[in-house]
Amino acid sequence: GRKCHLDGNTMASRLLLRGAARALRARTGPLRPVSRAMALGGIPTDEEQATGMEKKIMQAMRASNDPFNVFKPKEYAGTKEDPHIVPSVTNKRIVGCVCEEDNTAVVWFWLHQGESQRCPSCGSHYKLVPHELPH
Repeated sequence: GRKCHLDGNTMASRLLLRGAARALRARTGPLRPVSRAMALGGIPTDEEQATGMEKKIMQAMRASNDPFNVFKPKEYAGTKEDPHIVPSVTNKRIVGCVCEEDNTAVVWFWLHQGESQRCPSCGSHYKLVPHELPH
């Protein structure tokens, strides 16, 4: 038979790679999915390292709550029967109405708790509702 001739560098490279592969298999065991979790010594996720108010916001948003009005608000017809809902932590709030979709002017007025009120310019109805922030 014919013998394969390998020079010293090639033979050393093969032995080194073979040894490294064996050592890696022995150390890690069977392949497992990569995880970022802190418990496994990886990089913590945003949820794992959040604290204080940030953690409360993340938990509320995961539960589909919107404590700080960061989601797009629900759309209302703006009629007396279906007024635009305006949450407030006080009994009055200033509201800006863009009366027409492409209008650049904003009509500002005070909205008080109680019955719905109309925009002085276009007549859209707005209603103030109590809103509590999570503490």
